[in-house]
Amino acid sequence: MNTLAPTSAPPVAPDAHDPDAPLVSVVIPCLNEAENIESCVKAALGAIERMGVPGEVVVADNNSEDDSARLAKEAGANVVIERRRGYGSAYLAGFAASKGRYIVMADADLTYDFDEIPHFVEELQAGAELVMGDRMDNIQPGAMPWLHRYIGNPILTGLLNLFFRTGISDAHCGMRALRRDVLPRLDLRTTGMEFASEMVIRASKEKLRIAEFPIEYHPRGGESKLSSFRDGWRHLRFLLVHSPNHLFIFPGAVLAGLGALIVVLVGAGLDFFGRAWGVHALIGGALLMIVGTQVLALGLCAHAYGTYFMGEQDPWFDRMRARFRLEHGLLLGSVFMLIGVVMGGIILATWISHGFGSLADEHLAVIAAALLIVGIQIFFSSFLLSILGLRRR
Repeated sequence: MNTLAPTSAPPVAPDAHDPDAPLVSVVIPCLNEAENIESCVKAALGAIERMGVPGEVVVADNNSEDDSARLAKEAGANVVIERRRGYGSAYLAGFAASKGRYIVMADADLTYDFDEIPHFVEELQAGAELVMGDRMDNIQPGAMPWLHRYIGNPILTGLLNLFFRTGISDAHCGMRALRRDVLPRLDLRTTGMEFASEMVIRASKEKLRIAEFPIEYHPRGGESKLSSFRDGWRHLRFLLVHSPNHLFIFPGAVLAGLGALIVVLVGAGLDFFGRAWGVHALIGGALLMIVGTQVLALGLCAHAYGTYFMGEQDPWFDRMRARFRLEHGLLLGSVFMLIGVVMGGIILATWISHGFGSLADEHLAVIAAALLIVGIQIFFSSFLLSILGLRRR
């Protein structure tokens, strides 16, 4: 399933000279929340009124089957209908319809306290470009299932911080705020629940100033739309596909390095772990080396695609790109292929010298085949990287 949507046109920035232009837009995604939406809209409008600043509440109704849209409009919200289902789809539509300089995001299930809106705006006015709420130390009894509180959210937030070094304590908090002028830089696209992760990842990659402060998390009103395992997998999948180093480069390097070590030790007839190893271990090592090389090549291609087509920035890949050219890859692949061909020639010459009889060069044959395959992988992967590089500006 494709979770990417065409990038919405950047919302028109508010006119700084228009005294009636809203300073704050509270955007609320809504799917069948008739039980809660009136209370959410009125609470948000009340918070804005107490701030004494111009503002608006935008409800992005995700094609609800109840009276959510009508109730939201009657409560004073600007309602935009987004018929494509999905958490991200609703927010993208809400952002496009909003007009405020500052955008505060919150769910329509009464889990967040809209009186926190002034605090979010203060952080933005103080220089932050993205402000995150942190629920984890202020979760009210019954507000969050133990699976989400102690397993799902800590693991996904931990992986996000490991992969992208965001330093965020609660990467999936639904109440957050951002400056409108950073939306073009974020270039948000995902349509599902992974939208929450995408925003944090893109903010980290764009080196936005991120602030975070603790907020309370209350039991929701009505029925939850979250699917623990499906939406958890969508988040994990999104983290992996946006981190080629952890998905491809590191595992590929480990596999290729381990395979090469096994091939060298077994090929040289050395004992390790207290015993001698035969051709089966050699085949296993060759397989690891081949698979590892292929995974590494896929990782480099993923980096190239992200850099040339998605505007990603990766200092490591940029350094490698500046240092190595197509010819370096072709030369390295040719060396591996040449060694493999030479070994194959030795086997052929030995076979001829024995009158085309039986051979016992299994070890040499496995090593020759592995080197030849690895050389071919490197050779043609270098061409693929060069083709992707044609997109370079």
